[in-house]
Amino acid sequence: MAPLTLLLLLLRLFLLRLILPVTAQTQDLSSSTSSFSVSDPPWLPSQSNRSLLSPNSLFSVGFLPSPSNSSEFHLAVWVEASVDKTRVWALGPVSSFSPLFISATGDLTLADLSGANLFPSSASAAPNTTFLRINDDGSLTFSTWTSFASPGDTLLPNQLLRNSSVLSSGFYGFNGSSLLFDNQPFWGVSPISLITSDGALMAGSTNQGNMLIASDYGRRDALIRRLTLDADGNLRLYSLWRNSDGLWKIVWVAIPEICLIPNICGPYSICVPNETYDAMKCICAPGFHTSADGAECVRNKDYLPSSKFLQLDYVQFTAKQGTVNLSPADLDRCRSTCLGNSSCVGFSYAIDGLKNCYNHYGELVDGRWSATWPTTTFLRVASSETDNSSFTGLTAMIDTVCPDYISLPFMPKEVKSTARNVAIIGTIFLFELILGAFCFLAFLRRYTKYVNMARTLGLEFLPAGRLKRFSYSELREATDDFSNILGSGGFGKVYYGKLSDGRAVAVKQLRKSSGDAEFWAEVSIVARMHHLNVVRIWGFCIEKEQRFLVYEYIPNGSLDSVLFQDPEEFAGGAEDEDSKSYSNNSKRPVLDLSMRYRIALGVARAIAYLHEECLEWVLHCDIKPENILLDDNFCPKVSDFGLSKLTSKKERVTMSSIRGTRGYMAPEWVMNDEPITAKADVYSFGVVLLELVAGMRNWDFRRDSAESVDWYYPRWAYEKVFVERRIEDVLDARILVSFDDRVNVGTAERMVKTAMWCLQDRPEARPSMGKVTKMLEGLVELTEPAKPTIFYLSEGNVGAKILHHSLGFKSEMHDQHSPCSAGSSLAGR
Repeated sequence: MAPLTLLLLLLRLFLLRLILPVTAQTQDLSSSTSSFSVSDPPWLPSQSNRSLLSPNSLFSVGFLPSPSNSSEFHLAVWVEASVDKTRVWALGPVSSFSPLFISATGDLTLADLSGANLFPSSASAAPNTTFLRINDDGSLTFSTWTSFASPGDTLLPNQLLRNSSVLSSGFYGFNGSSLLFDNQPFWGVSPISLITSDGALMAGSTNQGNMLIASDYGRRDALIRRLTLDADGNLRLYSLWRNSDGLWKIVWVAIPEICLIPNICGPYSICVPNETYDAMKCICAPGFHTSADGAECVRNKDYLPSSKFLQLDYVQFTAKQGTVNLSPADLDRCRSTCLGNSSCVGFSYAIDGLKNCYNHYGELVDGRWSATWPTTTFLRVASSETDNSSFTGLTAMIDTVCPDYISLPFMPKEVKSTARNVAIIGTIFLFELILGAFCFLAFLRRYTKYVNMARTLGLEFLPAGRLKRFSYSELREATDDFSNILGSGGFGKVYYGKLSDGRAVAVKQLRKSSGDAEFWAEVSIVARMHHLNVVRIWGFCIEKEQRFLVYEYIPNGSLDSVLFQDPEEFAGGAEDEDSKSYSNNSKRPVLDLSMRYRIALGVARAIAYLHEECLEWVLHCDIKPENILLDDNFCPKVSDFGLSKLTSKKERVTMSSIRGTRGYMAPEWVMNDEPITAKADVYSFGVVLLELVAGMRNWDFRRDSAESVDWYYPRWAYEKVFVERRIEDVLDARILVSFDDRVNVGTAERMVKTAMWCLQDRPEARPSMGKVTKMLEGLVELTEPAKPTIFYLSEGNVGAKILHHSLGFKSEMHDQHSPCSAGSSLAGR
């Protein structure tokens, strides 16, 4: 502005100050009007009861005090229906003596603190022809100028965010595709240029590119929505509903875990989120304290010349002067390297088996804590520092192969007395001879009785294993009179017990209606199994009508109780309806992606062992999360062989109707002309593998479309991963916040691609379990699989049955002669 123009403007303001009190006496300034014209008296910021109201009474315009200085004001647009009169646009700051007026030349004028006009040159029109007004959409207009062209920190529905516009809030900004801190991007999204009134965020009015939607998308009772860049640097979409309390509801957020936003806490401060990760608190690192003004964390003592390190588990920092990667290096070398450099303020060590070591230099910023990071930061402090670290609890990584350690007794010392040895050996030999003769005579007397008993009870089928035959009284004492129930299933109940030698066991009691065939089927199969990932049977009891199986106790229960966020009673086959899960932990942990991968690999190895490494082929028939147990170290163990079929490897089983657990059955179970082979277990494993990635039941997946194919979960997952290339949409939301594209995307894609190969509708198209194991281990190159289909939809009644079962609906069809029948779930043993 030229000096002469500025002088005239200041002179006009001085004259207005003199005449305004006289003018104001003749004008009612306490009312809300719809427009402001040249004939209206100048509008001073001190007139807080004067405002413009939109025709729909939803938005108002007026002067409001500045949030940072009560003596300064902003010309603001706010939402009338909100409790706090939320500002959606503001212009300023201005002093209390800076009036808003329309000059004789038609210029809309409001001077800032320096005297310059805050309105651009486009806010000009012929005198007495144009007025300032607030519209129903919240836009403030004067001639060709509109407030929508210069947004602040908020975008209203149908307000276009142009290429040159940026939402701004303090140090943060949003340019339509990236969140910025100090003009550096730290989060990106598909371009957003406007929001619609029904809650959609899109690139343009023609819906160009991908579209994001709010959680209340389409709700007709939404009064107004706003997309705001908040002061903490997070981008949020708010909704205000009719007949509500006037409070805004968050319906979409850019960064769910707020600690991922840079500069959320100061240097040497650690951001600790709450349980839902939508709020946090900043804590000074050990060895630091809050300054007197509370603005920053300062070091308690200088760490030179003598220093030590405090261990901060699950904590990660960013070093301003850089980080030096010394990988691979053991912990001692990583520590000594940092100690040898006076500029090194700490180091990080990743507990991932790769010996990743990083030395940090300069100020440490963006400190954050997350239980999903297997990283420990060692912060350098003075040797005399008395602070202790409260960030502890990082456990070692769990290997898929869980070793069993055994100890061998020491060799006894040699006894030189030959006579003593001869006497001892002779006595033992004589005792054994007498005992053997007695036993032989007893055997001859009761031979016939034992033969009849063996034929009656099926003892001739008992495998030559080292199983102990328990008495009923032993099990009654071990289970405290059968008082501690772990779970129940189709065959009976499962009790917790403790043997006299201290071993914890799960005692499975079969119901009286269960025949001896089912009893000996599970005994004969599990007793032959010797694998790390197969549950072990230690003994049995058979007295009169009582039938018990004694298993090793698996403390962490079944996979379904840990994997699914809201575990419900499993409604499987006819006999599974009364099964329930047990856990001795009230709060279940959240499995990260690496743990889910190790569980999947362990289950695959167990099934491959059943199919390919046993002397006889074992078809499990009921692979599902309820039959996968987790021990103390979350090492998986396949259980529940009551449904299994034991036959030769060349034999192929045919079926006449459907049996099994819905949602996990292969299509050949309902095709009368299809033989049942090991590929049926491969299909069930594919369903479980997909559930491991997604963290939800396959039948819990629902779509808005009425088309049946859109309700088929594997088809939807295939579209997301292989067509849209958005694997994050398939991942469990609880692990998505810690998902690292560089580290985890390969594992996630390999798991999903392997699952799709297992879910092929034709058995010959599926790989063997041995190959599935190699696919998960990355030893086999994975090609893109064909899209899974809902089997034979066009083949009449058979297709209807397949669709009925593939989508997880309960079947009423049973086959008493099938090799697999619904068994009890031992989840929670």
